[in-house]
Amino acid sequence: MSKRTRISRRLMLQGLGGITVGLPWLEEMLPVAKASLRRSAESEVPVRAFNVFFGLGIPSPLQLEGFDGVMEPLKPLADKLLIMRGVDQVRADEPGINAHYDGASAAFTAEPPNGTARAGGASVDQMVRLAAYPDGLPAGMIPSLVAGTYFRRMDRPVRYIHSFLPDGTAAAAMHEQPRDLFARIFGSLDALDENDPRHQRMQRSVLDAVKDQSNFYTGPRSPLGAQSRARLADHFDRIREYEQRVFDSDGAANRRREQPPLPPESKLLHGGQADPGGEGIDITVTELVEEWRLMADLYALAILTDRVRFGSITFLAAGERIRLKGDYEYNGRHVFQFDDAKHRNSSGANACSHEWWHAFNESSDNPQLRAHAHLKMRELAYFMSLLDQDESREANGRTILENSLLTISTESGDGRHNDVKRELSGVFHAITGANGRFKTGQIMDVGAEGLDVYNSMLDTFGGKQKLGPSNRERQLIDQIIS
Repeated sequence: MSKRTRISRRLMLQGLGGITVGLPWLEEMLPVAKASLRRSAESEVPVRAFNVFFGLGIPSPLQLEGFDGVMEPLKPLADKLLIMRGVDQVRADEPGINAHYDGASAAFTAEPPNGTARAGGASVDQMVRLAAYPDGLPAGMIPSLVAGTYFRRMDRPVRYIHSFLPDGTAAAAMHEQPRDLFARIFGSLDALDENDPRHQRMQRSVLDAVKDQSNFYTGPRSPLGAQSRARLADHFDRIREYEQRVFDSDGAANRRREQPPLPPESKLLHGGQADPGGEGIDITVTELVEEWRLMADLYALAILTDRVRFGSITFLAAGERIRLKGDYEYNGRHVFQFDDAKHRNSSGANACSHEWWHAFNESSDNPQLRAHAHLKMRELAYFMSLLDQDESREANGRTILENSLLTISTESGDGRHNDVKRELSGVFHAITGANGRFKTGQIMDVGAEGLDVYNSMLDTFGGKQKLGPSNRERQLIDQIIS
């Protein structure tokens, strides 16, 4: 076999003026010496942790159905997940509030909110970051990326933000529109002089900022092998495809004329318009899924290109109020015809999908709730699958999904506000293996407090800090640890 050139991933291709185009893993980035292959491979795998939130939850009785029920879309990823039942967040309850507030704050922190604008403490992803990178992340990385598709507002950001620093403040600003997320990933041109040729060049496309470097690494004089050159070319094509999806046809035409692109507003309502008076909004399945998947694609791209290693992504907020309409299909079969307003025979907030959770009845089939929960699992599986492709395979042979810690949760175990114990017990949790740290490939009845589950997860990363009260004895949930 011919001698292979060793290439630094982070230094190989960086853009100008604050724009960074990350890279997929290439063969030339892998360790060469076979004698130290395992040790070197492990050192090549970054530590990553992301909190994945979905609104309203899966009632505990439905979790007992495993992959035969609403969790069916997770089945293709079953060997990459540890699904935990019986996780209790009751300690996060505050009198007079409910799981949409307390449970949403407890997701990933195991603490009640601290006022209206803060969580009760750090989230799992940020604690892992402090343990793995006590001296800070490599230069040029996005410290934390917080994004998602949501509409519910009201007065508590913990409804939709799920990455928090030790003082309970958000780890980063929330991005809810594709154009804003795209700009965060690839940087900003605002700092450049408009008369600077680099500015004019980069306004055509973020890839034009690194045109010379990309041509070199994909061209005949590249130090890369043919397979890596082709993979890199495909990677650039995908970035340009995402860029075109973010900007409308007018923006694309502007780029062809070498004028600054004018990205449109999202087709969906955002800000205060997305939750007028807390009464909810009308939205179709197509509208919801198209915007979410573009957000998921962009977020996954940021991870795949090593632009970010920590943060959170949200699919529908805690206590989300939407009136969904349209056909829902999964794997080629028709699952449900959504029409919340018609099925609820009501209007405004009372016609929203939110109400199916409050009306949950163990003795009935709950078809509308089941359909909504099934769709949520399908969309979370879509995001996770983006990190589990061949192109995401890293130096140790595992995919980014397998090497990362994805903590997946929600705000409620039941949805019925009339019983706090029931509402905040049995909250759905799933995690990925985090490079072999956890026992994936099973559904486990842990029967433990969220605080102990989270601290047991953190313990595997070697951090000295823990969540919760300093005087509370740590209780290791060792059955989840490999």
